[in-house]
Order: sequence, then C-alpha cells, then structure tokens
Amino acid sequence: MQRIIKISILIIFFFIIGVFFVGLKKDTKYNTNVLIGKKIPNINLEYYDENKFYKEYDLKKNNFTLINFWASWCAPCRIEHPLLIQLSKEKNLKLLGVNFKDKKTQADKFLNDLGNPYDFLTKDEKGKQSVTFGIYGIPESILVNKELVIIKKFVGPLSADDLSLIKEIINQL
Repeated sequence: MQRIIKISILIIFFFIIGVFFVGLKKDTKYNTNVLIGKKIPNINLEYYDENKFYKEYDLKKNNFTLINFWASWCAPCRIEHPLLIQLSKEKNLKLLGVNFKDKKTQADKFLNDLGNPYDFLTKDEKGKQSVTFGIYGIPESILVNKELVIIKKFVGPLSADDLSLIKEIINQL
C-alpha cells in the first residue's frame, strides 16, 4: 500500500513539474498580429445615449472606422485624446468610441472637458463586448475598413507615429 502511495505522489509531482515547464516555454507577449486581415466579430454595442445598438451594417457605411476603447478613469486615454481630436477631422475616417466600464457622469465630464472626437459613441458597461474584440486593457484601438477587415490594432495610447500611419492608410483611396 505504501508503495502505491509513493508512486502516486511521484506521478503527481512530475505532472506538476511538467505543467510548470510547459508554462515557462509559452510566449507571454500579447500579439495582435494574428488579428490583422481577419473580419471583426459580430458587433452589438449599445449606444451611449440611446436605447439601440450599433451593428456591423453601421460600420459598412464608412470607408474606414477607428474603434477606440476608452474610459474617463484611464490616464493614457487622456494622453491620446488630442490625437483622436485630430483624427476626427479626417474625411475617410469615422471614429467609434466604446466607453469601457465607466460611470456615465464621469464619461460625460471627460468628453465635456476634452472634447468629443467620436462620430458614434457606444458603451460597454461590463466589458463583455470588448472581449470579442480581443481587448484586454485600455486604451486600445482597431482600424477596420468597410468590409469589416481589421487593418491594424493599436495596443495602448495612440502615438504621433500611429497618427501618421492611420492617415497614410486612410488616404490611399
């Protein structure tokens, strides 16, 4: 009986070591390159101020759409906001803002203080819809074309280089 217990303990020990070893070899970087060129998933985002939903067919009306996930409590969102204001002036681009896990009063204050760059404003109060877009933190932005194909995903706040790249892509028409 003791022999069976010792063998069982050894098997469990080696199993745990094996799991840790496999975990150490796994790439822990978040890589969004696999999303580029794929169609975005079903969209079902509730409008910020209305009781209706933003759907895929709404995106198809635009040549390009930058879907920006943001919140008033997000410090990097404040950093990228002036760049979004600049992008809002582009003719071939529509901005879809997704307010992420935020309080409406705080989000309203954020937009009133800094300006509202969004052509369309939606909300994801519980963060469930954002998961379908592969969002794991904010700010994040996704550039899609009218065929709903992801052209580029930006993790973290947009930079001046990102702004230039977006302008270059949308003006290739």
